[in-house]
Amino acid sequence: MERAVLVGAPRKDVDVRLADEHIEELARLTDTAGGQVAATLRQRIDYPHPRLYIGEGKTEELRELVQESEADLVIFDEELSPRQGKNLETALGVRVMDRPELILDIFATRARTRESKMQVELAQLEYLLPRLTRMWNHLSRIRGGIGLRGPGETQLETDRRLIGARISDLKSKLRDVAMARAIQRKGRDGTFRAALVGYTNAGKSSLLKALSGADLFVEDRLFATLDSTTRTVDVGAGHEALITDTVGFIRKLPHHLIASFRSTLEEAREADLLLHVIDASHPDREEHIEVVHEVLEDLELHRKPQVLVFNKIDRLTHEEEAALRERTRAFEPAPSIFVSALQPESLEALRAILRTRIRQRLNIVTLRVGVSQGETLAEIHRVCEVLETTQEEEEMVLRARVPDAFLGRLRARSGVVVEEEV
Repeated sequence: MERAVLVGAPRKDVDVRLADEHIEELARLTDTAGGQVAATLRQRIDYPHPRLYIGEGKTEELRELVQESEADLVIFDEELSPRQGKNLETALGVRVMDRPELILDIFATRARTRESKMQVELAQLEYLLPRLTRMWNHLSRIRGGIGLRGPGETQLETDRRLIGARISDLKSKLRDVAMARAIQRKGRDGTFRAALVGYTNAGKSSLLKALSGADLFVEDRLFATLDSTTRTVDVGAGHEALITDTVGFIRKLPHHLIASFRSTLEEAREADLLLHVIDASHPDREEHIEVVHEVLEDLELHRKPQVLVFNKIDRLTHEEEAALRERTRAFEPAPSIFVSALQPESLEALRAILRTRIRQRLNIVTLRVGVSQGETLAEIHRVCEVLETTQEEEEMVLRARVPDAFLGRLRARSGVVVEEEV
């Protein structure tokens, strides 16, 4: 297990408590990556030092701390420029990482499907490309040998060319995956779709598991799941919804990562409703809400209908929950509900909202179907919400809420008469 010194260098205008939470989150990220925190160092700055990010005196203090703690690497909570990273490694004598590189490393170890592995590799290569000089400068020399004499290409130039080609190849393959996903989504036209979005470790996977009864991987750790998962959920009154669990967000999420995961997040783009899951018990939940809003805006999803789902209310006292309910009035017009994946009865509020949204999309019509058409009648009861049923001689008369896609099929079916309500 590698030992790491963590460095926080927040601006002086950042609240002290928030700055402490940021470094604590960096410690959790380090643990998730399989590292051990050996020590931490903080310096509040007016602006980043162009050469070292932190001041020269603080860099010397950091070098001594690395030696005392016998650390193998240093991890900065901020994004470092290629030049700053190179200068810090020279000054400290150990490997230096920044927060984006650490998150990318976690994603690389957590990716399970072929798609997510390609997405993470693409993000890593785009992060690596401008940093090749620092990371592979020992290879930057002229090749020699038979057939390779003369000026030739430097190893660094070769690596840049190969990485550029690999990036193009990955983008092409991910476009193919995105097209396949689009075809899959077309096959689900007419079905109400919701997407779970939120800060990492807010409990999205636990909620989907509790709602669907599916055996999903759940772990109390940052970025426990990266791959989007879609499950059918029975929301009651004969209605079903397709709910997708998406990758969790985090503050200072690398922009390369957001870009490469766009195809996965297309599920959220195509959703009828975003369920923004929030850890109600987290002291910085309001900052987490703001981070998610920023990422959604970056993905141009911020205008999509949302419901704020405050999860983990089982961890709150009655007084804390009451105070939170009072505060959520500031989040309007997005409605708020309060649930716990560990309390099945609390999930009825979420199912009720989904039922309401589904009903808003349905057409109320009167259907006249011959009594002999048992299969059609059974399908209507299965797909629609039947409000009234009467029998007139040789036909059944049903007043029902009918999805658009199914309504089109009924109109084309012989022996079925559709009467619109005025």
